[in-house]
Amino acid sequence: MSMGREYLLKEALADISSTYDYILIDCPPALSILTLNAFSASDYVIVPALADVFSLQGMTQLNNTIQSVRKYSNPNLRVAGILLTRFNGRTNLSNHIQKLLDGATARMETRLFDTYIRSSISVQESQYQRENMLNYDTKGTAMADYARFVSELEGIING
Repeated sequence: MSMGREYLLKEALADISSTYDYILIDCPPALSILTLNAFSASDYVIVPALADVFSLQGMTQLNNTIQSVRKYSNPNLRVAGILLTRFNGRTNLSNHIQKLLDGATARMETRLFDTYIRSSISVQESQYQRENMLNYDTKGTAMADYARFVSELEGIING
């Protein structure tokens, strides 16, 4: 086992970080050494949460991991907020999950973003086609939602 392996990404990004305004690191939905590296290298965490019960169940474990990272490797790590995805406002389940996530934010000392990403078939189609959403469906609801989210996030980070 190598020492300091949770800092490898932070070290790799050190040389290029001044070149960019933002560097986004997309992690798989598992708490692994990859996630620890991303948390150690990051200023903010955006927690995507599907509008389903399983997302709620993982929040406690994720929060514990973030607290450990703050304690041992990155005391400046902040949770920018929870981003609700695949949201369908016409269903009781999505609305109920939204309320439950809003309550979970206090435990994580964060917020539920005002913006949510609506459920959209074009997102799934672009993944299937292996095409970037920016090229696949530029005028769809998902792109509009992501644009609103970026604006909201910039306001939080720069505000």
